[in-house]
Amino acid sequence: MYMKLKDGKSKVLTFSYDDGVVQDIRLVNIFNKYGLKATFNINSGCYLPEDVTREKLRGRLKRSEAIALYKDSGHEVAVHGLEHKFLSKLKPAEMVREVLEDRKNIEKDFGTITRGMAYAYSDYNAEAIEILKQCGIVYSRAVASTKSFHFPTDWWAIQPTCHHANESLMALAEKFVDTQSRYPSDNWLFYVWGHSYEFDDRDNWDVIERFAEYVSGKDDIWYTTNIEIHDYVRAYEALVVDAATTRVFNPTLIDVWFTENGKTYCVKAGETVVI
Repeated sequence: MYMKLKDGKSKVLTFSYDDGVVQDIRLVNIFNKYGLKATFNINSGCYLPEDVTREKLRGRLKRSEAIALYKDSGHEVAVHGLEHKFLSKLKPAEMVREVLEDRKNIEKDFGTITRGMAYAYSDYNAEAIEILKQCGIVYSRAVASTKSFHFPTDWWAIQPTCHHANESLMALAEKFVDTQSRYPSDNWLFYVWGHSYEFDDRDNWDVIERFAEYVSGKDDIWYTTNIEIHDYVRAYEALVVDAATTRVFNPTLIDVWFTENGKTYCVKAGETVVI
């Protein structure tokens, strides 16, 4: 048996953008235009105060602006640390506050169960990872570009494919879109991260617009959020198979696809399929 992705696809694309800044408004519009999905990592203790008049379209979102932008948008809102602190420099109780209070605020404001995160400054250590687990965080992202399409081997230390400013972005996009799977076991994850204010700083919104247009609308690519990828992989791992590999039971609430001897199967949530 080999895992396939949603609807039997073999490729998945996701994005992760940090800090909850006003440029996210334009970025969300681009993603929505092309049918793409992203995860936005928020510091809920760093919102611009509601009574402050913004002179330029820069800086953090106000809480009301963030709710209007992300809530019920189809995009994921995840933890980025209450006040964007270096986790490894904090004492355990401070780590808990930085993670858990951010999670609680996000869940209250956006009506979600929030289980994802991106490390502020890509800073973490073994103790921080244990704190995340205790706080109900099931994955977290760092920033080292792999320039590969591999799935995470450690969900609390995800390394993305690349930053959107990476010189290999479009070459990777061409490889991702144009290359067909050679083996039944092939599954490719293209994971792009960044900060949307960088597009203003470098006056290069055309980079993400061009990329989004190029990778969108492909029948063999699943466009989704970070948490949905995590949950899908975990659902596949939870499949129960009999000793003869003739029956597969799905005990989860997520439909899962797999291949066996060249044939693709879907085992729906709570059901058993006979191979």
